[in-house]
Formats: sequence, structure tokens, C-alpha cells
Amino acid sequence: MSTVVKFANVVAVAGSFPVLTGVDITVQEGEIVLLQGKNGAGKTSLLRACAGLIRINDGSAQVFGFDMRINRQAPRRYIGLLGHENNLYRDLWAIEHVEFRAVAGGGQRGDAAEALARVGLASRLWSVPISALSAGQRRKVAIASLIVNRPRLWLLDEPHSALDAASRADLNAILKEAAASGATVIFASHEGVLSEELSSRVVTLRGGQVVEDSSAR
Repeated sequence: MSTVVKFANVVAVAGSFPVLTGVDITVQEGEIVLLQGKNGAGKTSLLRACAGLIRINDGSAQVFGFDMRINRQAPRRYIGLLGHENNLYRDLWAIEHVEFRAVAGGGQRGDAAEALARVGLASRLWSVPISALSAGQRRKVAIASLIVNRPRLWLLDEPHSALDAASRADLNAILKEAAASGATVIFASHEGVLSEELSSRVVTLRGGQVVEDSSAR
């Protein structure tokens, strides 16, 4: 297995506030890693650092072998990020949005229908403006938008949010399939047993640092 993420003593500051205070973590291809910890522990900041969305102030940070202190944009073409916000074009129909994401990522428009069906969004809702969908339905559109891009690294912040039990199980199956095909998944969640059943490894953060890693047990 190849190394996808390798952080050593990583420090990141947002404004004047340190959000990562010396993170050490290595993640290999095919792993599903659960980030856990209290609010403010650094979970979201670590995901954003992996995605190249926050600057690394100190330490060593590599994603897919790229030095994130020199060029944090380079690995983005391999990454799919799902944050707290779904970042959807709310005036578009669901199918239009996923088609747009597919083409923008180098895929085919036809991939959109398969992805929407995979996340369990009823076909009658595909031609409905995203603004008219429920929170759970919008989450499904956001997940489908990741599927069509086939990311090598999935970065997910509370991915089960707003989903019902069946949809949460569907998402877990999607992520396990992605990992089985060689993708890597790192996700932050407070969902307890549901998340632990999905993950192959649990990493606990506190105060912007990794304080426990089940791979080291």
C-alpha cells in the first residue's frame, strides 16, 4: 500500500488561533479512518489541511507525495471533500448539479443518474430544484456529486448528518466499496457505533493534536 497522507508535527493557524498544534498522522491507501474528539479538537481543521484549504505554518505535510507547504493545490484533483455545508448550486435541479460535477471532474454526464440512484434519491426528485429538497435529500445530492468524480481521497465532515438510517447504511456501503477499490477515506463523526463499524481505524484528537490512534495499539 502507498502512503496517501503523511503529517509530522503539523501546525496550522487560522487568524491568530492555532487549529492544529503538532499533528502526527500517516494514512495508507485503502484505509477508512475515523477522526473523533470534542468540538474544537481539530477534526475539521485536519480534513481541511488534507484538502489544501488551510495553510500549514510548521511541520511536514504530504498528500499523495505533494508537499503541502509548497503546493497545496496540486493534490486537489484527487480529492473529494464533503463539509458541513453541501456547497450545492441551489437553483439547479439535482440531476443538473451532479451532471455538472461529473463533467467538471472529467467524467460523463451519464454518470449522474447512476450516482443519484446509488445514494437512494428517488428519480421523481432528480428534476426538482435543489432549493426545494429536504436537508437529507440535499446531502444525498452532495454525496452523489463526489461519487461521479471517483476521488482517490474522500474527506468527509459528519457525512451521516441529515440522513435517515437506511441512507446512512447506504453511505457506509459506498465508502467501503470505494476503499475496497483502493481509495482512502478520512471522516470526522460523532455517530458512535455507526462510524466505528465503518472505520478500519480510529484517531482521536484533542487540542489540535492526535492523542490516540487505534493503529498503534
